[in-house]
Amino acid sequence: QVQLTESGGGLVQAGGSLRLSCAASEPILGIVIMAWYRQAPGNQREFVARITNNGYTTYTDSVKGRFAISGDYAKNTAYLQMNSLEPEDTAVYYCSLVGPDVYWGQGTQVTVSS
Repeated sequence: QVQLTESGGGLVQAGGSLRLSCAASEPILGIVIMAWYRQAPGNQREFVARITNNGYTTYTDSVKGRFAISGDYAKNTAYLQMNSLEPEDTAVYYCSLVGPDVYWGQGTQVTVSS
């Protein structure tokens, strides 16, 4: 069974940066979307960003201009560069790959202190 593993989370001060990575345990054919979601305590999981296999990107409004998603479809690896982090960005971040199935990682904690 394919597993996704996120890495790069941690504790950072407001205004700082983190780069998240997401890698699949084995090659997955037919991935068309790579995406990142996040879930803060007490909240539902929310969409953050996605990139299609033709390079089209979409972001939720709160991260536009601060976050950048990228992906290597040959390696089934997704990245999320997060700059100018705010305490409101504190959450568990999950990656998702969409193809013949929808794959989810276990999440990585991002904590932004004020």
